[in-house]
Amino acid sequence: MKTFHLNILAAAVSALLLSACGDAETTIVERAPVENEADYNHGDDHQHDDSYEIKSAGRLAVLTAGGDEALIYDLDDASLLDSFTLSNASSTLSSSAGFRYAVINNRAADQVEFIDSGLWREDHGEHLHDYKQAPDLSGYKVSGSRPTHLVKHDEQLAIFYDGNSDTGEAASVQVLTDADIANQTENLPALNYSVNMHGVAEPHADHLFASVRRDDSLSTSANKVLPDQVAVYHLHDDEYEQEHIFLQTCPDLHGAAQNEAYQVYGCSDGVLVTYQADGAYASAKIDNIDALDGLRVGSIYGHHEQGSFIGVASQHGGGSAVLVQIEAGEQEMQAIDWQPQVDAHPVAYSFSAGGEHFLILDNLGYLTLLSAHQHDDHSHWQFETRIDISEQDIADMPEGLSFEMTVSQNDDLVFIADPIAQHILQIDLETAEVVRDIELNFAPAALTWLGIVDD
Repeated sequence: MKTFHLNILAAAVSALLLSACGDAETTIVERAPVENEADYNHGDDHQHDDSYEIKSAGRLAVLTAGGDEALIYDLDDASLLDSFTLSNASSTLSSSAGFRYAVINNRAADQVEFIDSGLWREDHGEHLHDYKQAPDLSGYKVSGSRPTHLVKHDEQLAIFYDGNSDTGEAASVQVLTDADIANQTENLPALNYSVNMHGVAEPHADHLFASVRRDDSLSTSANKVLPDQVAVYHLHDDEYEQEHIFLQTCPDLHGAAQNEAYQVYGCSDGVLVTYQADGAYASAKIDNIDALDGLRVGSIYGHHEQGSFIGVASQHGGGSAVLVQIEAGEQEMQAIDWQPQVDAHPVAYSFSAGGEHFLILDNLGYLTLLSAHQHDDHSHWQFETRIDISEQDIADMPEGLSFEMTVSQNDDLVFIADPIAQHILQIDLETAEVVRDIELNFAPAALTWLGIVDD
């Protein structure tokens, strides 16, 4: 049995908040959807650009257990705005590159669909213009054989379709923006392979860094469906054409991330780093370190504000995890002591919006915060604190579900869904305190933050 702990200081702070603002627990009040609400001031030529801005905490898209219904909540007052029945059950949930849309991916149905959060920003040249409307299930859908890895970078979303060897369908990639979804663009920039693979693609301006599966007789991968090389593709007339292939191999390639200068890929024998030097493409290999103890880095996380990457090594299907800090420029890897609880198996990871924290949510109901500290002109990730986010008995977790989290992109907040207690906790990362409890009447399977990003 787990117990939810708050220290004395937290309790005192909570008491002050309760006396000033009412109970921190929020009861959901369902209200009628806003009908094309334009919550902004057009202004005149003499008004400041701020007159076009909307101050909003954003919205949450929440997927129900079974994955056949999505609900949109307003984070300004924790009200339920609308709910939508999805085309397929057992879908996964994420956000679009600009965080306007909830992205509903159903691999088995070969389909990706979208829900408009109703919050977005447009660049009108002389000013930025924000919009606030009712959520809406878009009629726009994209399709391909087994959409699997969805990767966001610099307002572009790359969807990697694995293909299907049983039906002879090859792998492919589509790249789209929030504007493409809004305009229901038919011909998206695409990369088409000649063979299926469980691969990955990283969008980078008008380039695409994507995996390459060679002939099985040449591949260094133990599992031949996993690629072992990376190539750079350049966009020409909505088609990506190969511009460069890195000769350095990456056996059993799985997991990738990028920042402004480097791309990093997980390999069975280490991590592959790609970059540009003096106008030419280059690569380097960082070997696995002893601390991995036979595991391989299979998931990598990067942030544009951070020079270092964080890699995760664990058994296939989850389990205890070893975290490593990857310095792509120095070509170094070192273990991170995240001080896990005994038998703690991470279920979700994320950088905070500004990159100051790295978050680890585990199956025991704890949120671990790592923070970056400067030492000898280098950034080192260290354990900062751990927050107990559940007072429930974890043995009561519904089958197939787990604790889930999403991070606000305009504040230092993280939202954690608890399927056992059927609520969502809002946690302030600066104070490491729970500041809101959003009660639900269903078990949440996934959630994602949507809204106007704080640039």
